[in-house]
Amino acid sequence: MTDDDETYPGWDAIDAALAPLYPGVDPLHYGTVIKWRIGGPDPLDGVSVYRRDDHWHLVSYGMSELYRKEWEDPEQSGWGFEFTFRTARAPGDEDPPLWAVSLLQNLARYVFNSGNVFGPGHHLNLNGPISLARPDTAIQAAAFAEDPELGTIDTPHGRVVFLQVVGLTLEEYAVIERWDTGRLLDVLLPRLPLLVTDLDRGDLTGEPGIAAAIEEGVRRDGSSTGALFVSDVGWQLDGGVTTVRFGANAATRLAGVLGARLAYDRGLVVDGPDGAVLFRTGDAYGVAEVGDGAIEVVLPAGAAVALAETLRPVAGTYTVPGAPGLVVRIVRSQIRDADGNVVAEIG
Repeated sequence: MTDDDETYPGWDAIDAALAPLYPGVDPLHYGTVIKWRIGGPDPLDGVSVYRRDDHWHLVSYGMSELYRKEWEDPEQSGWGFEFTFRTARAPGDEDPPLWAVSLLQNLARYVFNSGNVFGPGHHLNLNGPISLARPDTAIQAAAFAEDPELGTIDTPHGRVVFLQVVGLTLEEYAVIERWDTGRLLDVLLPRLPLLVTDLDRGDLTGEPGIAAAIEEGVRRDGSSTGALFVSDVGWQLDGGVTTVRFGANAATRLAGVLGARLAYDRGLVVDGPDGAVLFRTGDAYGVAEVGDGAIEVVLPAGAAVALAETLRPVAGTYTVPGAPGLVVRIVRSQIRDADGNVVAEIG
């Protein structure tokens, strides 16, 4: 660890939080040669990797203010968190998971470039395997939770949450959208102690006890997802007819989340590159433009149920009982590979 400053109070605070967990242990540390602030490609100044009996524990340095206080918020250090990640370790495995170091750098790069901040309860579709070296893994999404051992600390520069990245299957990710990140992780915790990411595991949502807990939770709580981004959404107003368009590949996903939002009197924003549609419940059906390429569709309870039932991955044009003048158009979706070639069609 080197920097132009003579002291490293933020870095020292992270080390102090780790010391009780790993007394006398010198981790494997992967530092950044050319720092982000002087034009380097990696936002994190380093990642420490600790060897556990059954997993590797990674901790980042660089999402918080490691050296001096530069951000205006006195209560929070930098972005307010440092990443952690736990990935399964086979007996006798002495090779640290460098792919996991790259994962944390990529997540940090996204935050630094976009300004979008992660926090406990957030979730992310990775659009592919979590490790490029393991194209066969079912782990293709991630959730974020407070690290169960490190929690949150106060540093001389403000608060820092140790934010653990938790690898999930796409089926588990879909449950989060219908329900809630924290509640799903609580259900999975007995099968994922310390929320360790295991690239060899399969989906857990089909296990009887877990499946029952999920369905009970969705019925009890509904969905905490207030907005969905989909690749194909649009709308058109023509006299008294409102046509909303969705891609077939998102139809089932939309149906699940809409059903778990509108039934609990919660709205849902469906956003995309060409427009947005806000659905909410009300006493009577109605449609209004709300600016910025968006419309608001108000649905009475019966129409809300009918809309969720209408959304299926089958191309066509459908009316919605209880919503006179509302037309749903499902269009065929093309799935492309990394080179832009169409590899499948849905709808």
